[in-house]
Amino acid sequence: MATTPGNRASLVEALFTATSALCVTGHVVVDTPTFWSPFGHVVILLLIQIGGFGVMSLATLLGLLVARRLGLRTRLTAVSESHSVGIGDVRRVLRGVALITLTCETLIALVLTLRWFVGYGVDLPRAVWLGVFHAISSFNNAGFALFSDSLISFATDPWICLPICAGVILGGLGFPVLMELRQRIAVPRRWTLNTVTVIAGTALLLVVGAVVLTALEWTNPDTLGPMAPADRLLSGFTAAVMPRTAGFNNLDIAAMQPASWLVTDILMFIGGGPAGTAGGLKITTFAVLFFIVVAELRGDSAVNMFGKRLPRSAHREALTVALLAVALVIASTLTIMVISGLDFDRVLFEVISAFATVGLSTGITASLPPAAQVVLILLMFVGRLGPVALGSALALTRTTRFYELPKERPIIG
Repeated sequence: MATTPGNRASLVEALFTATSALCVTGHVVVDTPTFWSPFGHVVILLLIQIGGFGVMSLATLLGLLVARRLGLRTRLTAVSESHSVGIGDVRRVLRGVALITLTCETLIALVLTLRWFVGYGVDLPRAVWLGVFHAISSFNNAGFALFSDSLISFATDPWICLPICAGVILGGLGFPVLMELRQRIAVPRRWTLNTVTVIAGTALLLVVGAVVLTALEWTNPDTLGPMAPADRLLSGFTAAVMPRTAGFNNLDIAAMQPASWLVTDILMFIGGGPAGTAGGLKITTFAVLFFIVVAELRGDSAVNMFGKRLPRSAHREALTVALLAVALVIASTLTIMVISGLDFDRVLFEVISAFATVGLSTGITASLPPAAQVVLILLMFVGRLGPVALGSALALTRTTRFYELPKERPIIG
């Protein structure tokens, strides 16, 4: 029932699509609008919603679990600093997640529905379905679209691109940030370090990504070249938003400059905010690594970030997550290159896109051998659950040693 007449999904195709939807990635090995039936589209949409809501809830609950394992004084300090999440108010947390999710998706769906109904003459039931599907897909950073060319046909339409971009950005901020902004958006001085880091990092990456990608593709005849200047700016901004683990493509990725692929790789690998629908290394992890480097270069005795001092445990956790992510990407890239025989640039792009649960592709995913597609399936799964699970494991597995080994340092650098 999930496929259109004349099509039948293989086990790998079905597993790949299900994993991509549940892990809100957007990677596809078949054409979503033509291969899957309306029933199949509903299944994909439900998996996207469960994956997005479930990951947000899981991350929040794991955070509460960590708090319960800490001492009372530490828990009270954490609650005082966060100004939002209580020690054990799980119901309120889940209600907040559901309310934010449904509110954002409803508003985006309304705008998209009106645009397709009024601007493109789509009949109302179809316009509603398109609006709802793409609103859920965008807020959950899934990247599934009901058009064979994703958003390329609407690349110059701000009423389609900007609402979807808004959904991607909001979902990528993370639930803790959205919850805090809802409560005290007008008093930035009371924002927690997590919120300040995510907001500043998101703004910086969006601006830098948009400027660089627009400049690199400005004269490319296969992407931005034929467009009017205003349309190029809109398309360049949209192209910078989508690597934030969304996966919609408004430009032909395969026709982009290799330098643009590299910039997109970086944006995808960094990802969005923690405890949200975005994947990747996470902005906070990248920011901690950046300030560690700054502190070392300046010779500071402690690592300070936005007026706060970071505990040494945060240094170790960020380094561990980053190095494991790099190792996983390198090993997966090497494996797929050996299996498929394809060149490095395209394979690296697909691997980072899968690990960061983005879904952008240079066009080789569908043609990869089944063994290589299985590697991408595992990457999507690990990329969605790995950083959260690893971070919680690092926070929960504290051991106390009653002795210290002799101190000695090797030569560094």
